[in-house]
Amino acid sequence: MAYPSEKIAFETKQEPVLREPSLKHGSVEEDREVFKTGIDGVDFRTVTWQRAVIIFIKTQIATGVLGIPGALLSLGAVGGGLCVVGYQALNLYTTIVAGNFRNRHPECHTIVDMAGVVWGPIGREIIGVVFVLAFVLCTGSSLLGISIAFNALSDHGACSVLFTFVGMVMTIIFSSIRTWGKMTWPLLIGFVSVMAGVLVVVIGVTFNSRPAAAPPTGPYELGFYAIAYPSFASGITAACTIFVSSCGCPGYLPVIAEMKRPQDFKKAAYIVAVLVGAVYLSFSMVMYRWCGQWIASPSLGSAGPLLKKVAYGIALPSLIVSAGIFNHTSSKYLFVRMLRNTKHLQSNSLVHWSTWIGCNVSVCLLAFIMAEAIPVFNYILALLAALFLAPMSLICPAFFWMYDHKEYRSGPLSQKVVYGAHILLAALGTFMCIGGTYGAIVSIKNSYVPGSCFSCADNSNTVGV
Repeated sequence: MAYPSEKIAFETKQEPVLREPSLKHGSVEEDREVFKTGIDGVDFRTVTWQRAVIIFIKTQIATGVLGIPGALLSLGAVGGGLCVVGYQALNLYTTIVAGNFRNRHPECHTIVDMAGVVWGPIGREIIGVVFVLAFVLCTGSSLLGISIAFNALSDHGACSVLFTFVGMVMTIIFSSIRTWGKMTWPLLIGFVSVMAGVLVVVIGVTFNSRPAAAPPTGPYELGFYAIAYPSFASGITAACTIFVSSCGCPGYLPVIAEMKRPQDFKKAAYIVAVLVGAVYLSFSMVMYRWCGQWIASPSLGSAGPLLKKVAYGIALPSLIVSAGIFNHTSSKYLFVRMLRNTKHLQSNSLVHWSTWIGCNVSVCLLAFIMAEAIPVFNYILALLAALFLAPMSLICPAFFWMYDHKEYRSGPLSQKVVYGAHILLAALGTFMCIGGTYGAIVSIKNSYVPGSCFSCADNSNTVGV
């Protein structure tokens, strides 16, 4: 039996549809999906769960892996290690919760649409702003990484602002690929390149008799601590830097909307969580053990001038791909919002192409401005985690779960305990949002150097080394 397509009406709250979606062709659930299959136009639904593994793992192992070793300096080996494992597990859980919610409401494309289901149009608009700004900052951090890489490779051969601009152009070219399915192979290359670049540095630091940034002669303090005692501002900033590295939830959801079988996302999410957690923990601990307080930010510059060039040369494709991922995500949200329920969404019309390219250029230009306004790599990650990703990765999933499980409030004690645990999860997200934002702002203020914004100065610490 054929069913008419349902248009999305986010002007009012929608009651949950509590069913396990079969997503068979012609089913009610399939017709409610944002992207349709079997139509004459662009087929967005081409992502298998195997390809989702590649997309998810590159989404996570992006700029976050370059900031974790420096965060351990504030938290110590024990505290930092617990943060890596704990946040990875917590973010895996909230990703599963949010993904299940999306599949119960298949008309949702991003977490913004899901917020519209729970909180109506006001919540949708608030989370929409948070979503766009979050991925603009993600893109900005990657553009900053590209600028640092170009400076390291060229011995500061040109103005840093120019290098960032070149990175912006390259990012727009890559992010303008329209479907996640066609981005898979470049993402795989990007993953291999960042792993190889990080491995060069990890191996390189173990062969040095002392950290490359330490005094060349005489005694020095390594600065390796099992347990550290940071101030609140530095501790919460470091925790947020680690947290951002495993926040897959907001970025996974648009990919799930382009999967052939969206319910298969759990297979990819579990595999990626284990792999990413192992990579983060092993690489960051080795870097911190051998470099201590002399870790560079980003960490690819920690093994000395020569290996810095080698590492950045190998990892440069990954930095460009990472920027493209984040720019694609924010652009796709705006693109779908503008063209949803029109013939232009999946056609090759002039309106389709002009809207898509316009979204890519606009958000990447904003990311360029952000990258030049906050030119400290770790602090831009911390601000991103606290102000934007904590609400989307912790607070929103907690409320999504409570929305679909209202009966737990008045159920037996075991259900009330589970319901209370999700209230605590929302409270944790609120604490990270408020406390982390304060810590990031204090850290940015303390590190601010007059004239550093839109500066042509070398940001890779290569000149004079």
